Amino acid sequence: MSEQLKKLREQIDGLDDQLLQLVNQRAGLAQQIGHLKEDGTVLRPEREAQVLLRLQANNNGPLSNAAVTQLFTEVMSQCRALEAKMSVAYLGPMGTYTEEAAIKRFGQAAERFAVTSIDEVFRGVESGRVNFGVVPVENSTEGAVGRTLDLLPSSQLKICGEVSLPIHHCLLIKPGALFDGRIREVVAHPQALAQCQNWLNVNFPHIARIPVSSNAEGAQLAANDPSKAAIAGEQAAVLFGLDIWAHSIEDDPRNTTRFLVIGNQEVAPSGRDKTSLVMATTNRPGAVHDLLTPFANNNVSLTKLESRPSRAGMWEYVFYVDIEGHQTDAKVAAALNELKQASAFVKVLGSYPVAV
Repeated sequence: MSEQLKKLREQIDGLDDQLLQLVNQRAGLAQQIGHLKEDGTVLRPEREAQVLLRLQANNNGPLSNAAVTQLFTEVMSQCRALEAKMSVAYLGPMGTYTEEAAIKRFGQAAERFAVTSIDEVFRGVESGRVNFGVVPVENSTEGAVGRTLDLLPSSQLKICGEVSLPIHHCLLIKPGALFDGRIREVVAHPQALAQCQNWLNVNFPHIARIPVSSNAEGAQLAANDPSKAAIAGEQAAVLFGLDIWAHSIEDDPRNTTRFLVIGNQEVAPSGRDKTSLVMATTNRPGAVHDLLTPFANNNVSLTKLESRPSRAGMWEYVFYVDIEGHQTDAKVAAALNELKQASAFVKVLGSYPVAV
């Protein structure tokens, strides 16, 4: 070993010792803050968002902002666990992108529970069995997740946060399996098959595509049957012991899924927030224009407008809207007050920090 290499490693050892001491000091302060909280609330989404944004602004590299965010999310996760255990339900099974989104938001210290449906995620949080839930709400390629949107208006839960997760699909096969005529099926969730259809058309036009309930289920099927290949993420490959035959096979490299964090608490302003609401109007000329006018009048920007059939009657619709700002911001509050006069129904689903 060269003398220069030895000196550099000694410097790293010294820095590691300092980091360990500093992280434990941070954990100790977090514990003190936990004792001072009067309402017992452990998760403060607005505070954590502010911490991550400040660190990103102060980051001079060589670590990327994404790496810094991941690192300090895990630090906050471990510090949070010293205050109290936190549990999160997600649309399972294990190895899905929804689990990956839950880890991205809450870190490894939060206890995760895989459930079989979006409805069950809502029920788990509503009943108090878990603290929070993570559900998919839209994909940049395939659009909205209807079941999540349908459950939000009737639930008492609030949207407490969002997670934006780039989706990079892999083609997974059982170790030793070969595309020499023995692999006869590609199995995956219907959305994953749709997101990779052009790649499949070019590379495997004659192999059957079989939809299953989740990509994780497809990966498990491929792990047990060398005649099947699966479309899933790298985490599923590790979980089920599969080989990655091809990386990033999605047709759109910008393919991203947005997830919502649902819970029972209101989130305070962070300074960079989004508000989600659902609204409806009577069936009359100009009704939709009247719904949107309060936002224009108060200079509130819309980031999303989505219509869904209403459960109240045939050919009636509700509108889901995301706007910039927190519901307590003056201009947002003014727009919401005007909206209540113009709409037949309006419900604020939650204000929360924009995904970091």
